[in-house]
Parts: sequence; C-alpha cells; structure tokens
Amino acid sequence: MSEVYAARRTRLRERCNAGGSAAALVSRPANVRYLAGAAPRDAVLLLGRTEDLLVCAGPPGDPSVPGRLDEALRVQTLPSPGGDPAVVAAGLAAAQGADSLAVEEHHLTVARHRAVRAVAPRLRPADLGCAVEQLRVVKDEEEISCLRIGAEIADQALGELLESILVGRTERHLALELERRLVDHGADGPAFPTSVAAGPHAGRRGHRPTDRRVEEGDFLSVCLGAAYRGYRCEIGRTFVIGTSPADWQIELYDLVFAAQRAGRESLVPGASCRDVDRAARQVLDSAGYAEGLPATMGHGVGLENDEDPQLTPAAMGKLDACVPVTVEPGVHLPGRGGVRIDDTLVVRPEADGGPELLTITTKELLAL
Repeated sequence: MSEVYAARRTRLRERCNAGGSAAALVSRPANVRYLAGAAPRDAVLLLGRTEDLLVCAGPPGDPSVPGRLDEALRVQTLPSPGGDPAVVAAGLAAAQGADSLAVEEHHLTVARHRAVRAVAPRLRPADLGCAVEQLRVVKDEEEISCLRIGAEIADQALGELLESILVGRTERHLALELERRLVDHGADGPAFPTSVAAGPHAGRRGHRPTDRRVEEGDFLSVCLGAAYRGYRCEIGRTFVIGTSPADWQIELYDLVFAAQRAGRESLVPGASCRDVDRAARQVLDSAGYAEGLPATMGHGVGLENDEDPQLTPAAMGKLDACVPVTVEPGVHLPGRGGVRIDDTLVVRPEADGGPELLTITTKELLAL
C-alpha cells in the first residue's frame, strides 16, 4: 500500500503546486488517514518542499488507532507533551525552504491558524480547501473492496436479527444487539450510531433508539452500517411486525420503494447529482409528500459516513465511475410511522453492469 499512499500525496502536491503553494498541512483526521494510512491522535501530515512528514503528539504505535501507517513516511514525534503538531509542522515547512503553506482552513480552529502563522510568519498562507476530500470521492478497487466487505457484514447482522423474536423488545436493545453482531462478524465497529425506530418513530431519519417496545402491527425501520478498515457503508430497511401489513402500510412502502428504485437506476457516470436526487424525490412529490422530505436523497460514503458527493436538489457536479453513494428516500407520517429504504451502491458504467449494489438484504416488505 505504500505506493498507493505515495501516489495520493503526489496528486495532492500537484494540486498545491498548481495553486502556487510549495507545501501543505493536512490536519483533518480522515484526510490524514487517506494520505498516510493511519491518523494517530492529533497527528498532522506535512507535504513539505523536500520531504513529507507525519508529525505526532506522541508515539504513533497506539494499537487503538485504526489503520497501518505508510512505512515509507517519516514520523516525527513532538519532544515534549502539550505541543501542537500543526505548529511544529509549520516550522518544519519553513525550515525546508518553503515560501508558502496551504492549510485546511475548514478544519483548523482560528487559534491554531494564528499559532501556525506566528511560528512561520514568512510563509505565505493559503487555503487548501477541500482538495483532499475531492481526491477521496473516486475510490480505487481496494477501497471499494473494503466497502463491499463492510456491506456483507451489515447484511449478515441484519439478517440474523430478522430471524429472532422482535415483539416486546425495545428499540435500544435491538440497536445494541445489531452493533454487537457487527463486531462479532469482523467490523471495526458501527459506521454510525445504529437507528432502530418502531411504530410512530418508524421512517424518521436519524432517530435515536428509545425504550419503546416493538408491538404487533408496527412498522420497524432499521438503519445501520459497518466500518471495515476505516471504510463505512450504510443500509436501511423497513418491516412490518407480527401481522400482515395494513393497506396504508403497503401503499406507503411501495411508494418509497419506487422512489428508491428511481434513484438507483439514475446512478450512471456523468449523471448530475441533483438529477439523482430529483429522480427519487419526484416520485414522492407526485404522491403528495413534498412536505417533510429529507434534505438529501443520498450521499457519498468512504472513510467518513457522510461525504461528497451530496445528492440534493442544489447539488453541483456530476457522478464519476467508482463513486460509492447511498440512495435513501423515506417518508414519515407523524403519529403513524413511515418507511425508509437505504442502500449503498457504487456508480459503474452500463458496460460493467450498471450500479453495483453492495447491500443486498431483501427489499421485499416482510412481516416478521
């Protein structure tokens, strides 16, 4: 993997040089991990004029830090506790003869930015912006493999839960059991806090599990994800508990399923992000559910659960091949419940079979 990280750093350096910056300071943890293989606590990465360095507050060998550092990358540890690696890295950039330094202004606090400026006042400041996040959008096949394994783990955990007795158990208990199963099957841990929503809570985006018990006739919405080697996938499904679905439940489920299918089918290289959102949203709008719809119909996934691209009505840009995204429409009816269906897919050209579905748990409306 060393050559992979070196190639990523080279691409970033080329962007910096094109923008007139001789050096760059990367501080956002996910970006550090993308470029260095791991992100020890408070570590920053310096793309220097003569050498790249990972500057750490302490020894980088903490076993609790996920990932594996690029062995070809030199690590410099602060000589005493309490220092700021970003400030030290700025001084090192100046010592290497750089005349400018691009930093992630969207991540550094104002206080840290001032400290960086103070230690190297002759360095011309620049904003690195979201250059690393933009590099992270298109995944290589190794990254997609990690997402695929994470999706298999999430599917397995969800499938096992569906085989158990659900009536009478609380949302909180079911969420905890799902997270335990994720780890049992090899995940680093949950990709995000698992959401289990029953009855009137079902279909609510970002619902935090409560002590409400699952009852017969409930809609039950589950949204979970597995992190595997740092990469995070997502799956959401909705079921009916203990009895045949009511007519209104079937109607609502079929509607959300149609919206989700429309979004999935629009995932082709070159499609605009807003058109993917529109494809799913129009199905729900035309049925009278324009009010209360989520702000986004999907988003990118990778080292972070919610990253670019964003599938929203105002989104700019187009999809490339090998970009993993979620498609996750939902409708929530206050006091009654609702439906959410969520898949993780990878954009692929038609010649390669179209979008690759990573999360394969059935989307049939099951009565459990």
